[in-house]
Amino acid sequence: QVQLVESGGGLVQPGGSLRLSCAASGRLSNIADIGWYRQAPGKERGLVARIVPGGIAIYGDSVKGRFTIARDNGKNTVTLQMNSLKPEDTAVYYCRAVALGLLYWGQGTQVTVSS
Repeated sequence: QVQLVESGGGLVQPGGSLRLSCAASGRLSNIADIGWYRQAPGKERGLVARIVPGGIAIYGDSVKGRFTIARDNGKNTVTLQMNSLKPEDTAVYYCRAVALGLLYWGQGTQVTVSS
């Protein structure tokens, strides 16, 4: 079992920055893949960024060059630094982990980009 808790969402103006954090607990040694997904109203949930085995970071096309994902194994956290935010980044952001073939999701945190 893996538990995920997100934090750091909020309201920010276009061009601003936010930092999301995902705290993981449970059987962390089994986590092979961890990252962030987002879902805007009326749209499907999609990849923002994830870290796969080997520590390789994979980004969605719309966030490349603006967002950075990092995993801190000592603190059991995964952070998402979001810069140059745009209104189209508005969504609920979810942390997701893959462990022993099972998917685990956090409860989500709202990010709103608006002036």
